[in-house]
Amino acid sequence: MPRRFPAALVVALALAVPAQGQEAAKDLPKPAALVSDRVKDVPALTPGDAASLKPGTVLFSDHREAASTNPESGLIAFEAWRKSRPQEAAALSPWPGYTEPTYTQTVNGVAKQRHETLKVYVAEGRFVVARPPSAIDLAAFANLDFLAKMDPVIRHKRLDPAEATPTKDPAAAFAKRPDRPWCGAGGVCIESRYDLEGKLPLGVKLANKLELGTSKKVAEFVSFQSELRVLPPGEAAGLAALTKIDTPVAGGLEQTIFWVNQILRFGKFLAVMQPAPDDPNRTVVTTYMALAIKADVLERKQEYARVPVLKNLLPVQVLMGNSSFNTGTSISAGVPTYARNRIVAFADALAKR
Repeated sequence: MPRRFPAALVVALALAVPAQGQEAAKDLPKPAALVSDRVKDVPALTPGDAASLKPGTVLFSDHREAASTNPESGLIAFEAWRKSRPQEAAALSPWPGYTEPTYTQTVNGVAKQRHETLKVYVAEGRFVVARPPSAIDLAAFANLDFLAKMDPVIRHKRLDPAEATPTKDPAAAFAKRPDRPWCGAGGVCIESRYDLEGKLPLGVKLANKLELGTSKKVAEFVSFQSELRVLPPGEAAGLAALTKIDTPVAGGLEQTIFWVNQILRFGKFLAVMQPAPDDPNRTVVTTYMALAIKADVLERKQEYARVPVLKNLLPVQVLMGNSSFNTGTSISAGVPTYARNRIVAFADALAKR
């Protein structure tokens, strides 16, 4: 017998979602950063970018094909990423040598080993700052106040390293660094929370009422734990091979998301500072954002597709910003918009200091 759910919830959601979901999604207004003439989309970053870039312009690339009908355009399987872009994968994974996790999962009282497969979204950005690297104090950006300015709708608080989930929960031990504790190398541990915006909480409520193929409820928020730190000089020096700019690395800043309550397995924001090849009084900043999505989340299609009002709530559509449920300029807008806006916000912050 089909499961019943509150009629008021269905009516509210039906009114919130356009009748032609996919077509309507194309007509939604894009967030400001997406239509800004300051951001130039390019197929890929190249070493020659550094000489031609002007302050205020941000180059952006995320491997998505503009005309593609593939809903997963811009995503790459984790193992394929490691093989095809090994330097990038090594720098943007939670730690060197990271592999997809295998852990024990208990279902109906039966413990089973589970191997989790991941798909990764990677965005790259590049811009110049009209100051030499020596005039940029990266330590000023490795704190809670700076994170709050990058995306005001995400709330942050300091986390005691001993309270990090992979450290205190044996079931999460697979997310512990093998070489050192999280936040044990001069970094700060942070706990963050983002409440879904717009129509997404309503869609989540209905999906939970329907119990679509899983006993685990979808939360109406994303909470995550991360390590924010300035990279030690020796660690940062090797990143010139990643940026492919032929000047010494002057510094690096990274935020590694090592624990998430749902959807994602890990994430990383990395910024690399180098003197411009043609002018040592300018700094070339290359930024990266990687987000690893659990593959089983992307595969949840049939259970949503069989409910007409939820056809435009397919996880892959929402995550990649192709749904009428997407809204705002943060995570609810989809990971491409979130990554783009994070990179632009960082460029603005560096330019103002």
